[in-house]
Amino acid sequence: MAWPRRKTGYGRVLPTHRWQGRSWPSRIWGTLKWWLGAALLAGASWYFLSDSRIGPREMPSGPAEQVQGPFVRCGQGRAAGCVADGDTILIGQRRIRIIGIDAPELHPARCPEEARLGEAAARHLLNLVNQAPFTLAGPQPAVHDEYGRELRHLLRARPDGTVQSLADDLVATGTVRPYLRGPREPWC
Repeated sequence: MAWPRRKTGYGRVLPTHRWQGRSWPSRIWGTLKWWLGAALLAGASWYFLSDSRIGPREMPSGPAEQVQGPFVRCGQGRAAGCVADGDTILIGQRRIRIIGIDAPELHPARCPEEARLGEAAARHLLNLVNQAPFTLAGPQPAVHDEYGRELRHLLRARPDGTVQSLADDLVATGTVRPYLRGPREPWC
């Protein structure tokens, strides 16, 4: 009799399933591989398309202040300006905090590693500000942080017309971190 026809596999206890007969690693990989591919694509897009630059791309068009060295470490000689730590400079009576970075604290450091990184950051900043004249740029009128320091970008025009941000150079050394308000991660 041709009718009713029975399907292949009729009478089995368990229905056949697409995972049946596959090992558990191959089942997990089969489930996750398209998710992993999508996450990898999204991460690569974010990494290559995001702008990690801290300072502005062009020199400010408004009034800007040119600053020229020599700078010394604060408390180690007499000069027009000094470097207090990895993100703060003093010019006369003005205390200037570099926008966009967080440096390890020196006074007081919470651990020996923070003190070591803080000294390295201050040395790098001292080297950068003594290389050539730079421009203080930022919001007009000057904005101050909770400690009374002026918030400024330290910029230098390169011969090819691009702008060097001293904050970006400090982040590249690995002694400071990018920071735009909010909670800070410890250095210890």
